Amino acid sequence: MKNLVAAMLSVVLFLTTAAARADLTIEITQGSDNPTAIAVVPLAWQGPGTAPEDVSLVVESDLLRSGQFSPVARADMLGMPSTQEEVFYRDWRALETEYLLIGKATPGPNAGLRVDYELFDVLRQTRVFSGYESGPASDARMLGHRVADKIYEHLTGVRGAFATRLLYVSVTRGGPGNKDYYRLTMSDSDGARPIVLLESREPLLAPAWAPDARQIAYVSFETGRPAIFRQDLATGQREQLTNFQGLNSAPAWSPDGKTMAMVLSKDGNPDIFLMDLATRQLTNITNNYAIETEPAWMPDGKALLFTSDRGGKPQIYRYDLANGATKRISFEGTYNARARVAQDGRNVVLVHQADGNFNIAVLDLVTNRMQVLTSTQLDESPSIAPNGSMVLYATKFGDRGILAAVSADGGAKFRLPSREGDVREPAWSPYLSAK
Repeated sequence: MKNLVAAMLSVVLFLTTAAARADLTIEITQGSDNPTAIAVVPLAWQGPGTAPEDVSLVVESDLLRSGQFSPVARADMLGMPSTQEEVFYRDWRALETEYLLIGKATPGPNAGLRVDYELFDVLRQTRVFSGYESGPASDARMLGHRVADKIYEHLTGVRGAFATRLLYVSVTRGGPGNKDYYRLTMSDSDGARPIVLLESREPLLAPAWAPDARQIAYVSFETGRPAIFRQDLATGQREQLTNFQGLNSAPAWSPDGKTMAMVLSKDGNPDIFLMDLATRQLTNITNNYAIETEPAWMPDGKALLFTSDRGGKPQIYRYDLANGATKRISFEGTYNARARVAQDGRNVVLVHQADGNFNIAVLDLVTNRMQVLTSTQLDESPSIAPNGSMVLYATKFGDRGILAAVSADGGAKFRLPSREGDVREPAWSPYLSAK
């Protein structure tokens, strides 16, 4: 009888050594051409002691990581203004700065924190934007991400996605009994503040977010075979959704959160099923001799994309829920799989085989143009940011599995290796509701 492993849940930041081992670090490897020069001045702290977090550094790192901004080094700054009266534009023009961000951080009641900020156009010598963010001081990093989102949106016209979260699986090799140790981990979008949601000696796969970002689903082998679970992030409560013979894999929530697409092989071949989450009723939407897997919803909830080898090689197909029509949508190359759709409904990121390598590519559904974004040998499991600007994926660096990211135009790239072990199976969250 196989040993059953009890899942251990954690909802507290940095309180376990497991969480520390799951931490990711950022290594920027490529930036976009002609990034916008911006100076992010350290916030003036208006409280006792020291500030609970260097919020300005969080903002600066977010903007740098996007590839579209080139922050001015703090060591080069000729002043540290915190009010408009203290801004001397000539100092920032001398550094060829285009925009200047200043502000202050103030402690609030009930262990709260308020961050006020102002953005200036150095060339026009005008204040162009101001605002504030507030919340618990313990959530200071998220306040920084929210400020970065506002600055990013104001300067690019695209909603920011820094105040989001990631799911991923980390694997520590050769534990007791020479068995691998799996951890399902949630972190900020930059890999900071990891929370281990589930630990197991058995494999964990395919984490997926509910559209409200309050629940997740994943595949666990803890019962001796693959089963799909869902979990409430606030309470940690888990619920097993499937326990069929064969495959139970690839959960994907519908945009309205009422239905989950999944892959089951209980009737023989792997097929795509839809589960009504209220009634648990199953509907088989593919019934083919081929392998059908990796469902992904279109943003309007009216169709799904999936991978099938019905044509002899893995390719991406579209299933229309209204009429059951299925058509192939990927034609370039002999292998295309693991499609994920951007919120615009136009761009699809996928794994594409080119020159013998498996790379991340983006397929434009309007023009049918395929653009390869990565150049490493074995890239997999792409997940796209909710604003469509960045694609997170798993790859190899040396002999380790790591996460990496590339901008949707291929211009900016960075790596997120873990401090210990391998990381894989990334999933980028939807937008979070501000607390």
